Amino acid sequence: MSIEIGSKLQGKVTGITNFGAFVELPEGTTGLVHISEVADSYVKDVNDHLKVGDIVEVKVMSEKEGKIALSIKQTIEKPKEQSSYKPRARPAQGRGGNDRSKGNFKPKETFEDKMSKFLKSSEESLSSLKRNTEGKRGGRGGRRG
Repeated sequence: MSIEIGSKLQGKVTGITNFGAFVELPEGTTGLVHISEVADSYVKDVNDHLKVGDIVEVKVMSEKEGKIALSIKQTIEKPKEQSSYKPRARPAQGRGGNDRSKGNFKPKETFEDKMSKFLKSSEESLSSLKRNTEGKRGGRGGRRG
């Protein structure tokens, strides 16, 4: 039985590292289950999910230069979800929000407006900084001539 990409196999965990777990496959070859492929949830430590000697079902993800990438989380059957799209409710006219017909509409600030505000505040900050540091230059001994 050759190892085919996409096939599901049983394997034995032979080693655990901080980046994943090594799994020995039926033909004696070894593949790596990366930490991101151990479980559906966030995995901080592989040891929390797997132990050396565990028999696990893995899916062959890829094989490159003799290295076999495996996944445990892709072997877990997930129930088919309905469409994850949920339309957002539109706010009713006249209840807060920007109602253009009542004159409450405030146009968005343009990039140029934002840039001019930034430049103005930046100039003020720089001039303030220069004013406060001019008298503090020189250090010990004053000027030497």
